[in-house]
Amino acid sequence: MAEQLQPELQRDVQRLLGRCLLRLQQYEKLLKTLLAHHELAGPAHELQSRLAARIKDFQTDTLGTLVKMLFESYVEVKGNERAIADDHEGSAQTATIGFRTSMQMTEDRFAAKRSALKDLVGLRNDLVHHLIDRFDLWSDDGCAGAVVHLNASYARIDVHLVELQQWARGMEHIRALSASLVQSPEFDDFFLNGIAPDGTVTWPAAGIVGVLREASEALAVDGWVRLDDAVGWIGERYPEQLPAKYGCKGWPDVVDKARVFQFEYRIDAAGHKVGWYRERS
Repeated sequence: MAEQLQPELQRDVQRLLGRCLLRLQQYEKLLKTLLAHHELAGPAHELQSRLAARIKDFQTDTLGTLVKMLFESYVEVKGNERAIADDHEGSAQTATIGFRTSMQMTEDRFAAKRSALKDLVGLRNDLVHHLIDRFDLWSDDGCAGAVVHLNASYARIDVHLVELQQWARGMEHIRALSASLVQSPEFDDFFLNGIAPDGTVTWPAAGIVGVLREASEALAVDGWVRLDDAVGWIGERYPEQLPAKYGCKGWPDVVDKARVFQFEYRIDAAGHKVGWYRERS
């Protein structure tokens, strides 16, 4: 008579398999987070939407695809650093920001790490698809063999997860430092307003020039806009954009120094001299 299976052995197999799969899911989730956040570039006002799109793009990728992308973007051989990927064509009128973090390795370590993670993908597929082919889970011997295999598999998965957690903590530290810079007044002045630390203004990219352009687009008649109307429009929407911030005596001074607008005075119906401007061709 065939020996009856001890039910607790089979339950051990089920518990240990579940533990392995949960650990693999932790690894996949963290890998998706790292890949989505380690690199980002584009116009300053689009960064949040671009990040959201990157996060969404990675949601349905398999572990095999994620590992492949890890070695195409994040992990790189020393001396073969990749440039920041950005499909945006910058201009003097747009503040473009880009950053990336990476893990650099020697060529030998790069090859070894890629091989190790390829093995992890194989282990994942074996656990999901072939465990019952490798072990007879309706016998004590088969279950005992599966328990040994699953404990060893969990240890392998855990080594990779701990390593990935270390990579993610390093990346997060760098991102925190970058965020503190981005949130500083100096960053706003330099990157968003075009004001260098020494007070020099890059006029075509200056924030105040940008809002003058916006006002022109909203208010212009036959290409021209009355400066007083534009100043009122800007004051309601961008009260922080003031001529004094850029070292100017007034709005006509801004228009003159920007060198991107045509400016002229006209006499209105009441006999007052009024400034009008339009963007140069």
